[in-house]
Amino acid sequence: MTTEISNVLAERYASNPMKTLWSAQGKIILEREFWIAVMKAQKDLGVKIEDGAIESSIKVKGLVDLSAIQEREKITKHDVKARLEEFAEKAGHQHAHKGMTSRDLTENVEQLQIHRALSLILEKGVAALLALAEKAREYKEIPLTARSHNVPAQVTTLGKRMANWGEELERVLDALSSLCATYPYRGLKGAVGTRLDQVTLLGDVDKAELLDRKVMEHLGATANWQNVGQVYPRSLDFEVVSILVRLSAAPSSFAKTLRIMAGHELLGEGFAKGQTGSSAMPHKMNSRSCERINGFQAILNGHLAMISSLSGDQWNEGDVSCSVVRRVALPDAFFAIDGLLDTFLTVLTQMEAFPAMIKAEANHYLPFLLSTTFMMEAVKAGAGREDAHSAIKEHAVATVKDLRNGKIKENDLAKRLAKDKRVGLKASTINSLIKKGQGRVGAAHSQVDYFLGRASSWAARYPDAKEYNPPSIL
Repeated sequence: MTTEISNVLAERYASNPMKTLWSAQGKIILEREFWIAVMKAQKDLGVKIEDGAIESSIKVKGLVDLSAIQEREKITKHDVKARLEEFAEKAGHQHAHKGMTSRDLTENVEQLQIHRALSLILEKGVAALLALAEKAREYKEIPLTARSHNVPAQVTTLGKRMANWGEELERVLDALSSLCATYPYRGLKGAVGTRLDQVTLLGDVDKAELLDRKVMEHLGATANWQNVGQVYPRSLDFEVVSILVRLSAAPSSFAKTLRIMAGHELLGEGFAKGQTGSSAMPHKMNSRSCERINGFQAILNGHLAMISSLSGDQWNEGDVSCSVVRRVALPDAFFAIDGLLDTFLTVLTQMEAFPAMIKAEANHYLPFLLSTTFMMEAVKAGAGREDAHSAIKEHAVATVKDLRNGKIKENDLAKRLAKDKRVGLKASTINSLIKKGQGRVGAAHSQVDYFLGRASSWAARYPDAKEYNPPSIL
């Protein structure tokens, strides 16, 4: 009987590039590439490294034997030492890791994984923004019953609702792109952050600093911590996961709203040929993908709570009490946001709007949706604002109660308002307002246009994002 347990987030939901980036084998190869980069830089700066050592390291860097490394770790009780011994044996020399501490290796490689993962997510985030923009453009003219407190409120458009989420998403993408551009690496700082061993090895403080810069070039880093201890501040990890949580917010709100609208047959997330909604009820077409998005958001919130416990909890120059948390929270947070965005993009591609049902709902609520319009017209005609508000509220509430109790079959709010001198509006005026009611969307159209303009600037900056197609999801 096998005891192997897979990572559900990775295996079921994450994309292949994200899984490859965080895989055990992928990380070990990144570590070996880092060791090789350090050796090259050290040799350039005068450290004695025998001919052929670097070449032999390059030759074997992809030969990863996970089981052999695991057996070594059982003896060493030290994961880096086990991986170093395995690499040294395969390469046939012991020039790797000179002047380095474990954190010189692991911190930088983990940061490289984080940085590359952020770049992957940024590209998908922009793709999601552009997909939302397409839906906002497509649905720009469709009147929709807007709700506050989940109660019918006024008329908006379905495109405006899409733009709501799009604008929220765009703001997070601004922060994410900035983080990608300025993400700081720990660099080669040694056991307590002073570069002591590299200074000793190279015989010169300036050479040790130059070595650090060369290693940063290998990592593609644009920023470098100068004053760190054994570990970089874990508040940076909190910043990273916080961004991922923020990035999940707009898709999660979208998904929750679609689920509500699907229950009223206004929208659907799409239903593929052969798909089954319920094993018991054949007619069911559940919003399962949107439910998944909401689930991912809950997972991300949980990982943020885990990571937040590490921020501000560093003793002196550092320790490894954070290790077990980061091993779980960092890759899994990226697996979750990766799966969320691919699911979100899938829904945006496959979703359906049902204009007839949307129109019917708006017609059902229409007189009430114009209550503020009636009030503003009354004010323009000379009524006091509060008097008009009180009168319209009185008649609207009474009408709703009569409809719900079956006392009346048709909405007669217009007639009631026309008879009330406090409102001061003629029946013809009120009826004219109602007749044009679904077109009373305020500035919704121009607001959508504004968002579309913002989205187009992202399309210009990230031309490949528009071409991204999510993998098939389960």
